[in-house]
Amino acid sequence: MALSALGVVFGDIGTSSLYTFKTILGTAGHAVDRGAVLGALSLVFWTLFVITTVKYVMFAMRVDNDGEGGILALMALLGVKRQRRPTIVAVGLFGAALIYGDGAITPAISVLSALEGVEMATPALQPYIVPAAVVILLGLFAIQSRGTASIGRFFGPVMLVWFATIALMGAAGIVKHPGVLAAVNPLYGLSYLFSSGATGFLVLGAVFLCVTGAEALYADMGHFGAGPIKLAWFAIVFPSLILNYAGQAALVLDGTPMDGNIFYRLCPGALLLPLVALATVATIIASQSIITGAFSMTRQAIQLGWMPRLWIKQTSSEGYGQIYVGVVNWLLMIVTIGLTLTFRKSDNLASAYGIAVSLTMLMTSALLFIAMREIWHWSLLAAGSVAGAFLAIDSAFFLANLTKIAEGGYIPLLLATAVYGIMWIWHRGAAAVSARMHEALIPVAQFMADIEQKRIPRVPGTAVFLTRTERDTPPVMLWHVRHNRALHEHLFVLRVEILSVPWVASSRRLTVTEIAPNFWRAEARFGFMERPHIPELVVASKMLGCTVDLGDVTYYVGHETVIGREDGMGLPAWQERLFAVMERNAVHVSDFFSLPHDCVVEIGRQVAI
Repeated sequence: MALSALGVVFGDIGTSSLYTFKTILGTAGHAVDRGAVLGALSLVFWTLFVITTVKYVMFAMRVDNDGEGGILALMALLGVKRQRRPTIVAVGLFGAALIYGDGAITPAISVLSALEGVEMATPALQPYIVPAAVVILLGLFAIQSRGTASIGRFFGPVMLVWFATIALMGAAGIVKHPGVLAAVNPLYGLSYLFSSGATGFLVLGAVFLCVTGAEALYADMGHFGAGPIKLAWFAIVFPSLILNYAGQAALVLDGTPMDGNIFYRLCPGALLLPLVALATVATIIASQSIITGAFSMTRQAIQLGWMPRLWIKQTSSEGYGQIYVGVVNWLLMIVTIGLTLTFRKSDNLASAYGIAVSLTMLMTSALLFIAMREIWHWSLLAAGSVAGAFLAIDSAFFLANLTKIAEGGYIPLLLATAVYGIMWIWHRGAAAVSARMHEALIPVAQFMADIEQKRIPRVPGTAVFLTRTERDTPPVMLWHVRHNRALHEHLFVLRVEILSVPWVASSRRLTVTEIAPNFWRAEARFGFMERPHIPELVVASKMLGCTVDLGDVTYYVGHETVIGREDGMGLPAWQERLFAVMERNAVHVSDFFSLPHDCVVEIGRQVAI
């Protein structure tokens, strides 16, 4: 499991050594003396230790939502599951939206930084670096719909070779200047930070690049468990990164020229091209992890009711995480390739990188404070001391990254704002539709009495009505009787609820109540990591005493056309129009709930919100 985690969890943070120290040296400019090098290395070491090891591995990974981690799972735990708190929900959602913003940059900066090693081996190939990066990224996004299960089993071993390689390269560099190990002393980092003025502050923004993949350790906890991730971090990833960064710093202290990428200076000339090939494969794996993470987070947001229903394709039966979301894939591809063609060099992209992740980490620290108080029951002093330290460090990095806004840092912020806007408008619109549905409900007893009084014919078979309402007669049943003037003998009303937990035990999945003769109301519960399958629930209802006719089942679903309210009491017009566009383009509810297409009747009506 730890080996598999290397290929999924640690790709981003593992390949950051390609560009982090190079960016630090470029930010420091000409003021690179022994104090600056040791100070920068000390900052890298202690940033990796405090943020990744202490904050995420030792603290955040102890707070899970039934095994799932990440800022969305933490938001669902603290802001919905325990009690409904809109502020926490807003913080968690914007933190998730920010991950999309930086997720578009990661593939571009990773692949570019890997291919730039070709320029050091063969300068004549420099004009082909950007076209080659575009071709690789196009290929990466193009194969997503086919799934990566067949090659995914090789990701872990390849990343193991990568970490072993960068560790050996770093160790060879340290041998040339062992004095670089003095940077373990945090005083070097603090001295450089506080004595270098504005340069030290700007360097802090570059140092942050070494932990841009740290959030993945927490977010992917549900796939592998905390144990394998911790084992891989402490035994392989953390030591390899420290050795490599120290080796790069040792070369600078030893007088090695700093033009080009200092990472590739660690490699013997004869092995440079094989290293570029290995680095390219490693960055592709890192990019794959980012894309897969975006798919997984999209599904969570859909299930929690914060995104429109999108078509989700299961690409492999081997794992629930093997999915493909076409809209997300192609939008990420357009943005990623656009960034590659616009910035053209990893140095330029580094200016746009980091600000979104630093803000996400700041929000995670704020949520951790609440978890310490409410889940671990720490005192205000203890929780404030630990979370306050995290918040202070995260705030420093966020402020340092704010200096990058004009140089491209606005791009992930704009992307995140757009994603958050979609989430917010969709949730408001869905809540407004649900509220309208509950305004004119008819009690079941009154409805059945009307059926008898008006002598509505009862036809053989079972009708399954999907509804949002929690009580009384579902609107779709009323519409059906009004238009078709008939009703099935067996009625099964089903409401599906997505809970703020990743998985629901089978014993709690379905409850069925007979509320009138041959009239059942069922409540189905799913976790936000599960895929609802309604026909299986109908079959399962037989075991709970429901006498439906499984041989003749028709599913009835409502199709609402959203319009604006004329009384001025609804949503603002611009929000209603945007929600209506999303509703029209969302995946049909019959596909979302896996209904058989030849057994579905759709009944339309207008809903004013």
